[in-house]
Amino acid sequence: QVQLVESGGGLVQAGDSLRLSCAASGRTFNSYAMGWFRRTPGKEREFVAHISWNGGIRYVADSVKGRFTISRDNAKNTLYLQMDSLKPDDTAVYYCAARPDDYSGTYSNERLYDIWGQGTQVTVSS
Repeated sequence: QVQLVESGGGLVQAGDSLRLSCAASGRTFNSYAMGWFRRTPGKEREFVAHISWNGGIRYVADSVKGRFTISRDNAKNTLYLQMDSLKPDDTAVYYCAARPDDYSGTYSNERLYDIWGQGTQVTVSS
């Protein structure tokens, strides 16, 4: 089983970019599909993006499509989220998560992700 640690969050202005990283411990990172979620106070956790174990399948939420890119480097045991053209509405705690399966049509279902990081705060000022 892997453990996940996010980094790269911070305070930026609208229009800026940030790249989040999710470092995984353990030798089985490349056997997991991965996802990014985010949560703002008073709201449920929201799906952001998903990537298959080898990066061949990538899926992003409509709210971030064209601005956010998910990627992974299995040699470095690291997941990334490149966030461009950030908006104040993107302000949230961002979490990476891992799941052992990769069934189409279920990428946004957070209950299918069974390993979670502690989150990293992203704040976008207007």
